[in-house]
Amino acid sequence: MAGGSLSSSSSSSWAPSPAAVMALVALLGLGLAGYIVGLPLYWHVAEALGRSTGACPACLCDCDALPLLSLPEDCAKQFKGVSGRASAEETEKSFTEQLIEELKQREEEATEAQQEADVKLLEAKKLASQYQKEADKCSSGMNTCEEAREKSADSLLGQKKLTALWEERARELGWKPGNVKTHQNR
Repeated sequence: MAGGSLSSSSSSSWAPSPAAVMALVALLGLGLAGYIVGLPLYWHVAEALGRSTGACPACLCDCDALPLLSLPEDCAKQFKGVSGRASAEETEKSFTEQLIEELKQREEEATEAQQEADVKLLEAKKLASQYQKEADKCSSGMNTCEEAREKSADSLLGQKKLTALWEERARELGWKPGNVKTHQNR
């Protein structure tokens, strides 16, 4: 009995105090807020104090004034295959030619896809025709079987009538169903 009261008074599970849980949640919240707000704040403060964090100067470019397919001057100097800047007209012609080539390629792909679809459609039509022929053969065979069944049913009915007539004549002459004589050759 003493052992039972001892086990009921001691607790086997550990539970943290609510104050410790609240402190831990508050600490995690402060750390998360510091991470989210701290980094952008650091960069703004560093910029305001005049510290330059990167080696790149600010880019000044007017993108609307540049042609679509132009190369910078530096690029032309670095690569031997590039000979200066192309004129806007040449660039536009080149761009137009590329578009025409792409359209031709897509047209060829579409034509090939259409031809493949036509071939598959033709094969499907052939298979459907073959299955229809098989179905027609099956229907014809079923009709033949049905006609043969009807003929055999009519023949069986005629045989039953003939048997009944012969049985009636035999009874008139004195035959009884249990009175069967066998004929043996002696």
